[in-house]
Amino acid sequence: MRQVTLASQGSFEKYGRKSKREQFLETMEAIVPWSQVETLIEPHYPKAGNGRQPVGLGIMLRVYFLQQWFNLSDPGVEEALYESPALRRFAGVDLGRSPAPDETTVLRFRHLLEEHQLCGKILDTVNLYLESKDIRIGTGTIVDATIIHAPSSTKNSSGERDPEMHQTRQGQQWYFGAKAHIGVDAREGHVHSVCTSAASVSDVHMLPDLLHGEEKKVWGDGGYQGQTDVIREAAPEAQDMTCRRTQYKHGADEQARRKNRTKSKVRAKVEWPFRILKRMFGFTRVRYRGLK
Repeated sequence: MRQVTLASQGSFEKYGRKSKREQFLETMEAIVPWSQVETLIEPHYPKAGNGRQPVGLGIMLRVYFLQQWFNLSDPGVEEALYESPALRRFAGVDLGRSPAPDETTVLRFRHLLEEHQLCGKILDTVNLYLESKDIRIGTGTIVDATIIHAPSSTKNSSGERDPEMHQTRQGQQWYFGAKAHIGVDAREGHVHSVCTSAASVSDVHMLPDLLHGEEKKVWGDGGYQGQTDVIREAAPEAQDMTCRRTQYKHGADEQARRKNRTKSKVRAKVEWPFRILKRMFGFTRVRYRGLK
């Protein structure tokens, strides 16, 4: 274990307490399988040579996660590392030995993950780790999607909107941006599958990509009704538990309404990840151009 310098030591205040940020970071340090994820990325990571030495993979991986958790841009995460001792301790940055990774280094690391399609593999690695610890039970999946806004203005250097984003309408309101589609474990509430699309893509088109194939039941809102054959093709043993239409020309189907209320008690778990994604991680608006 490398000895830390005085720059990484705490101050001399007599009193203090751990902030919610520090408690969150301690939890993430304990539950994320860092060594497995690093092993996944290491074959693609630059090797040390005669030129400028690369920043440690462990540091860059944690910096990347900090960006997602605290809604930080590339320059923003560099500045935050200099401002926050808690973030530096988590990332393993010791200012007594070397500076924090600059924004260009952070940008190149993200592009490295995108180039080799490692983000999805990281999610798979984490899910396998959770399964090995009996944390996730994969007998049922809840599917849903949410819109993530993108700037619709053309007042930029290219003079056009992001070509990978599109507009869609919900009710009487128009939105421009992307959709995040997720599959959530019905028992534990863990996200086991994620895919993105333009906002104009229907939710049902991404349904097969959200199922892992071993489901016994699949829950979803009314936007997924009528997809029983698609569900059976992706998960042969799954029962279609999506909500059904209740309003008809000659009145309401009260029995279907009662069933929908019962299904919604399970389906509500899918809204919690969206709350974390948007309210805690700040993804109400996309940070970069393009779906990646």
